[in-house]
Amino acid sequence: MADVLPLVEARLRSALGEPDARAAITFLGTDRVEVLRFLDAGASGPAAAADRPLVRYATLGMSAQPMADPTATLADPVKGPRAELVLTVAAGLADTDKVLRPLAVLAASPQVEGVIVTPGASLDVGEPLWPGAPFSSVLVAEPGGLVEDLELDAPMEPVRFLPLLPMTPNEAAWKRVHGAQALQERWLTHETDLRDPHRNSVPLD
Repeated sequence: MADVLPLVEARLRSALGEPDARAAITFLGTDRVEVLRFLDAGASGPAAAADRPLVRYATLGMSAQPMADPTATLADPVKGPRAELVLTVAAGLADTDKVLRPLAVLAASPQVEGVIVTPGASLDVGEPLWPGAPFSSVLVAEPGGLVEDLELDAPMEPVRFLPLLPMTPNEAAWKRVHGAQALQERWLTHETDLRDPHRNSVPLD
């Protein structure tokens, strides 16, 4: 069976261009996870941060194995959902390259913790995503917009590229009560620029 990761990297390159940097991190008992950085000069949007170029960070390695149901007695080595994570922020406003390790930690969580990462989930790294960041957690958004799903040969499931939306602690707490869709509607109503690395919490009253 063909190695999945070269196909995943090719899909990322076709969607985001050539990466200008990459880092590899290996955690004890897990496969290596790489994080690729892509620069995008074509930023646009409602807020000041949107006038700047964008930097996108994409994991490479999470999809090497399918995510296994934590209640299953034996993990299926072929069947099961596969995913990679993509984070987009405005470039040059913060030391966002420090997000590489937190992203790798999140990408390794299916192997380490036996979780299945799906849209609508909250992922918390327990520390700021980068120095001075007002976020320590992210909301997993729906795939298919920035990077299309990568179809694999049956019986393997497609690789989905899941956008990550940084959340402030107040937003994360509010989301736990009201749900992911309600929080995203708040962001949309207030024209929140989710790519701003210094943004404040959206009004939640």
